[in-house]
This record gives sequence, structure tokens and C-alpha cells, in this order.
Amino acid sequence: MKLSIERAALLRSLNHVQSVVERRNTIPILSNVLIRAENNVLSLSSTDMDLEINESVAANISEAGATTAPAHTLHDIVRKLPDGSDVEIELNPDGTQMTVRSGRSRFKLSCLPVADFPEISTGDLPYGFSIPAADLRALIDRTKFAMSTEETRYYLNGIYVHEADNDGVKVLRSVSTDGHRLARFEMPLPEDAAGMPGVIIPRKTVGEIRKLIEDAADVIQITLSENKIRFSFDHIIMTSKLIDGTFPDYQRVIPQENDKIVEIDPKAFTKAIDRVSTISDGKSRALKITLSGKQMILSASSPESGSATEEMEVNGDSDIEIGFNAKYLLDITSQIEGEGCRLTLADSASPTIIQDNSDPSALYVLMPLRV
Repeated sequence: MKLSIERAALLRSLNHVQSVVERRNTIPILSNVLIRAENNVLSLSSTDMDLEINESVAANISEAGATTAPAHTLHDIVRKLPDGSDVEIELNPDGTQMTVRSGRSRFKLSCLPVADFPEISTGDLPYGFSIPAADLRALIDRTKFAMSTEETRYYLNGIYVHEADNDGVKVLRSVSTDGHRLARFEMPLPEDAAGMPGVIIPRKTVGEIRKLIEDAADVIQITLSENKIRFSFDHIIMTSKLIDGTFPDYQRVIPQENDKIVEIDPKAFTKAIDRVSTISDGKSRALKITLSGKQMILSASSPESGSATEEMEVNGDSDIEIGFNAKYLLDITSQIEGEGCRLTLADSASPTIIQDNSDPSALYVLMPLRV
């Protein structure tokens, strides 16, 4: 194998594939990136056995071939090379070592056999649809913050994406919850998505696909089965296993009887929460909200730091005292992009619904704290 490629093109692709590779691996081959060169195309692949990324990039191939090399080391080498340089890669005849040259720099990397590199067997992916990149970003961004990190409830460690019905309109809905808060976002069901199974996309996969589509082309092709999902766009293919579990009936968590409505400027609300919570104590980050007519008082206290209060004007006429985890509340209010934020409450012990007045597609539920 022998090739040359622009440093910028190689670095962009290595940025994508190396992020899947765990820093510490008990299986040496999983620390490597699979490199294939043929027909003036360089293909790079990496996997952690649950998630696989493959990316193709144009290169000048003078001798076709394939090998595997340490992913993070190769990425660090290319990252530190000068802008605008070309990179030459050559595999020695016995396939045990790869030479990387650029300008006066030369590196020799140990290689492992291509035959040892695992591939995720996808089988049949019978369901498929296309979705604009902006819509996929929204599906992820509006819900990812509420994913659980507790391994005991593994079925909450991701985003539940499924077909749903909203007043007779078919929608594609993403939901996540960690038991303390719930995030739900929906959009019109894409063509060809009808009949798709509900799937739980793992937390790591959510993070990786979100990074990959930051600057993606207009449309992402999604194909899936009940246990695998594949995202295809530009020259990238990402395949992942899905969480094998049943997502809970989240509709039961969304309160239907809340009758106290308060409207507030979300940007001012977010800044006030941030200021007052500077004082809040410990892991719970407890923040108390006291509503009295058109006045809201945010307060927090800590035995070590002291106390803080801030008053705000609101639209509403409710008298209630309720506590929240300030970080969880900030995670939600920072999602609201419109001019108005609506809190729908019942009492100090019941979940609160938070929504953007101008955007009914997103709904958030937050459990209260005792304060």
C-alpha cells in the first residue's frame, strides 16, 4: 500500500473515526483504525464492537492495499503536521509497519493484520427514510440532555425514537428521561418512516452522530432494524447496535391535571436561575420558586455560602412554593428559543410541565425537590 493525501482531508476523516476508539482497550485491534486504499479512495474504519464508523476520502493511490494502525497515534501525528502539507503513507512488504512522511517528518507505526479487525454484522435493515440534517440535529439537541447515565437502568441510557400520533397527525418523536426530568420533541413523520419500530439509540451513538452531522449535507439517510441503526451521508456511514430493552410508558409521566399557568421571559428566567443557584448547596442544587400573583421569587441557601434571592415579574395568578434542581431547570430553559416560556404546575409535590409558547413541538417535564 502506498498513497499520498492532503493533510486537511486526512485529518478531517481521522477526527471522525478516531473518536469512537476507546483510549484504553483490552483488545489491541480495537485501538486501531482500518485503512484501505484502492481506486484513488482511502477508506478509514473504526469500531468499539457496538458502534462502527466508515469514511471515504479522495487520495492519490499508487499501490492498493490495506492495514490497521493505532488510531489515536495516527490522528495525533497528522494533527501536529503543518497546515497545507501533504502526507505520504506506505506499508512495508511484510505488512507489520506503516511509514508516515510529511516534509522532513517521518514516523513508523506498528500495524496489526486486517483479518483481525472486527466488523459489525448488520444483517437486513428493512426500514429506511431520509431526514434533513437540521431536523436530526433538533431531534437530538432537544432531548439528549435528559438521557440517564445510570447503568442499572440501561434502557434509559439513550434517546427513544419512534412513530407516534398527535391528535391524528403522525409524527416522529424523540424522548429521553433520567427519572428526574423528561424531554419530548416531535416533528412531522418523514416519508417512508411509517411502520418503523420504536428504537432506543445509545448515549455514545447519540453523541457521535451529533458531532458528525454538525456540518453535514442537507439529507441524512437512516436505515434500521429492531437491533441496529445506520446513518449514511456525504462519504460517511455510521452503524450502531441499539439498546435491547423496553422504554417505559413516558406518557404516564406527563401530568394532565396541572391547572396553574405561569408565563415568563425565558432568557431573563435562565439568567436569574443561574445567578441565584451560585449559592445553592450540594448535589441537589436546590432552588426554591415562590409564586404570588404576578411575582416570582427565586431563592437558594447554603450553610457554607449564605443565601440569595431574586424577584421577577410573571404573567399568571398562582400562589405556590416549589423546589427544583437548578441544573435540571437550566438544562430545560436553555432549550427555549422563543420569547415566552410557560410553566404549568399543580402543587409543590407534582411534576411541572415547561414549554416554549411559540413552539409546541417540544415538551419538558421536571420533578420537584423538597426545599
